[in-house]
Amino acid sequence: MKPAELLDILSVAEKLKCNTRHCVTSTGRPESVAEHSWRLALSAMLLEDEFPEADMNKVIRMCLIHDLGEAFTGDIPVFEKKDADSTKEAAQLEAWVRSFPAPWNESLPALLAEMDALETTEAKIYKALDNLEAVIQHNESDISTWLPLEYELQLTYGSDKVAFSSYLTALKQEIDGWTRRKIKEEGPCEA
Repeated sequence: MKPAELLDILSVAEKLKCNTRHCVTSTGRPESVAEHSWRLALSAMLLEDEFPEADMNKVIRMCLIHDLGEAFTGDIPVFEKKDADSTKEAAQLEAWVRSFPAPWNESLPALLAEMDALETTEAKIYKALDNLEAVIQHNESDISTWLPLEYELQLTYGSDKVAFSSYLTALKQEIDGWTRRKIKEEGPCEA
């Protein structure tokens, strides 16, 4: 890859540092999309021993690129995102990565397709961790930042994605326990 091509790609990807998510950090500031992707990739790296059958380097790559489309669309919370939003984001992302120099213009679209299909162990791990990281971040934020619908969503979000793995199911149960304690101790925010 030519240096100028790399800089062009990184300049677009930099928007993920600026684009914020619905979540806030434990200090109360909006979380960036890049921060979410970084911790998601860190989670995958730390779980390598739990999934010896999986290519965890591939999972880490999935985690790093999964929200690249949000450089164009920004983050839309799952409870607000429509099919049209997802289609637009995917189309913009695919057009962008197809403009990359070889071999990335072929390997990244293939990886994105694998992620979208959610059939491989690697794709399932990435998607489960993606959902769980959002729930963890909400648990770390002040409960006053939660919307009323998030009290239930915290306990259901990702449950379907972890079902394939006993480890991830146990992790979700641990996170759910944390959520229940947080709700009990801090109580629902007043609307």
